[in-house]
Amino acid sequence: MDRVPAYHIMTKPIGPICNLDCRYCYYLEKEQLYPASENFRMSDEVLEEYVRQYIASQAVPEIGFAWQGGEPTLLGVDFFRKVVALQKKYANGKRITNALQTNGVLLDDEWCSFFAEHGFLIGLSIDGPRELHDRYRVDKGQQPTFDRVMTGLSFLKKHKVEFNTLTVINRANSLKPLEVYRFLKEIGSGFLQFIPLVERKPDGDAKGLGLDFSEPPLPGQWSPSEPVTSWSVESRQYGEFLVKIYDEWVRRDVGTVFVQLFDVALGAWMGMESSLCVFAETCGNALVMEHGGDVYSCDHYVYPRYKLGNLMNRTLGDMVNSPEQRKFGTDKLTTLPKYCRECSVRFACNGECPKHRFIRTIDGEPGLNYLCAGYKRFFNHIDPTMREMAGLLQRGLPATRIMESFR
Repeated sequence: MDRVPAYHIMTKPIGPICNLDCRYCYYLEKEQLYPASENFRMSDEVLEEYVRQYIASQAVPEIGFAWQGGEPTLLGVDFFRKVVALQKKYANGKRITNALQTNGVLLDDEWCSFFAEHGFLIGLSIDGPRELHDRYRVDKGQQPTFDRVMTGLSFLKKHKVEFNTLTVINRANSLKPLEVYRFLKEIGSGFLQFIPLVERKPDGDAKGLGLDFSEPPLPGQWSPSEPVTSWSVESRQYGEFLVKIYDEWVRRDVGTVFVQLFDVALGAWMGMESSLCVFAETCGNALVMEHGGDVYSCDHYVYPRYKLGNLMNRTLGDMVNSPEQRKFGTDKLTTLPKYCRECSVRFACNGECPKHRFIRTIDGEPGLNYLCAGYKRFFNHIDPTMREMAGLLQRGLPATRIMESFR
């Protein structure tokens, strides 16, 4: 078996512990997978072994670390000073980068000075203008967080820290695409990620583990009738959300605002393999590690059956290249329903994330993605302008010239 030369691990150094209580969060419940006495702070021993292995096991010149939670800033700046020191110790000539996702509430001068000094890329979670953001993103006292997030953003700007925004698209904000998009531009975000919220109410297995949401369906199997939560985005509405934003972006903002999904789509129209795992033919190279060193197949698959081991007794390289993880990745392709395999926009979608494949096709075959209708609407809509932009790039011209077609 060929070994994977590079892979990505989303690291949870404080596990699911967070200072917010976002009503839709799928990760807060992971606390139930550990004993009540668990110390969720990553130990120095685990941290050093992780940094050493993660760098040494990848045969590439640049290694990207990603820190998430929960809320990683709860660990304090000194924890990440240790991170940087260990990275320098084990870099062995490789370039090291760091990305950290935060709710922004704890950001201040000390944090942002540190981020700026060490070149951290910050992903700031914000769901739109005040009313839309505060709909679900509340603190432990169920109080709104918008003002505190905006204060955190002001510190990022003050220290010129590079940041992007991560926006969870839910039942509420999906109805106001242009308000969300224009707001994100107004606050200075030039790099936007939209994350569709799809969670199902707990089935028997989930309830048995004390969890609030059902785990993803097994590959190629029909998932029973647990409905999605009331805050999950509706498939067709998600498609319309993307269409509305794309139509404004392609007329005005190409080259100045970068929307992750649009960039990935353009790559697909140019015949490139997707850089985003959910739209790639296969997956399995983006794993997650919990605070104690437990490694799971994927961030959305932190359930007992997908645990690959612990880096203190099984190496990261062995887990990434294990038969079970390779099968996890190829199942994304081999279990694709016939309806998807024959779809005209399969090259751009590839069935999206297996986590969302819990409905049936019109022929009754299991494994269709819940968001299928939305993606078909979006990808078919953008086809003419994507073809034009791909053509411009292939002729050595800037994609920005697409905007001239609308003037």
